[in-house]
Amino acid sequence: MLEKFKSKRVIFKTGQQKRFIEESRKILGLSNQELSRLLHISNRTLSDWKREKFNMSLGAVTTISRKTGRKIPEGIKIMGPFWYVKKGGRIGGIAVYKKYGVVGGDPEKRKQKWLEWWERDGKFRNNPIFKRKSIRIPKKSKKLAEFVGIVLGDGGISDKQVTITLNSRDDKEYSTFVIRLIKNLFGVKPSLYHDSKYLAMDIVVSRTKLVKFCTERLGLKKGNKIKQQIDIPDWIKKNKKFSIVCLRGLIDTDGSVFVHRYRVKEKWYSYKKLSFTSYSKPLRRSVYEIMKSNGLNPRLSKNRDVRLDSVEDIKKFFDIIGSSNPKHLKRYKN
Repeated sequence: MLEKFKSKRVIFKTGQQKRFIEESRKILGLSNQELSRLLHISNRTLSDWKREKFNMSLGAVTTISRKTGRKIPEGIKIMGPFWYVKKGGRIGGIAVYKKYGVVGGDPEKRKQKWLEWWERDGKFRNNPIFKRKSIRIPKKSKKLAEFVGIVLGDGGISDKQVTITLNSRDDKEYSTFVIRLIKNLFGVKPSLYHDSKYLAMDIVVSRTKLVKFCTERLGLKKGNKIKQQIDIPDWIKKNKKFSIVCLRGLIDTDGSVFVHRYRVKEKWYSYKKLSFTSYSKPLRRSVYEIMKSNGLNPRLSKNRDVRLDSVEDIKKFFDIIGSSNPKHLKRYKN
């Protein structure tokens, strides 16, 4: 799953973060540039992490731990998103209080004034701000099942928004497909937000009706997907065609095609593998079962992966399941 710029941060002891990165890089046999690509970050960000100018993201630490087989170092602290904002806000609030004797004015007075305006004028206005914007309600289809796979992979649902987070460099072409898919399904043009520092791209639809449709009709869930141990909805798993395209959406977002290298005596060999990673056990099991039912030979690894290891299975996967993500297609064909 792509590292989101609002992710948690890992606080190492002084010098420990640099050692963790360098030792892991040597174990993987990667250059700094190759490690940056693996973590979906820029070379500059990796350099800043090694200099300990900034703290590593929890997603990057867990990815390195999974790929190397190393345990996450002991004695670290995990900080929630925007922890620095709370600290800075507290300092700023103290400064404002010292200067003016109050922070943000009188909240009760503001609330009273707003209620007076609402009763007198606000509730009688025909203001489009208060109207819920509509969406097109599509029938269950292969396109809708692929959308579900994408949301289960790199998506998130809040009370008012559906967000899909991709890598702004590697998934640039794929983002065009996702935006077009949303337009075709729901008649809505998503908003697009970039964060160049973390190479993150958010495709956002701010519609409460879409949130309601996703949660009540499609079987998706709001909030933390890991805590809720999400799974593919039954209406998809019971339909073979739907399950195939849903799996495609999952692999296109949370899957990877990579080259496995090994040495026998003095000669190096390499071949491609496919991996799907998720912290949800039911979702991993469903991905495994769909692959199995389509004649593939998946393997459930200990590192929260479902893998296809043989050349024959990789070829069969792209013949049967396919991909809408040019990144995967290029890696497979090259």
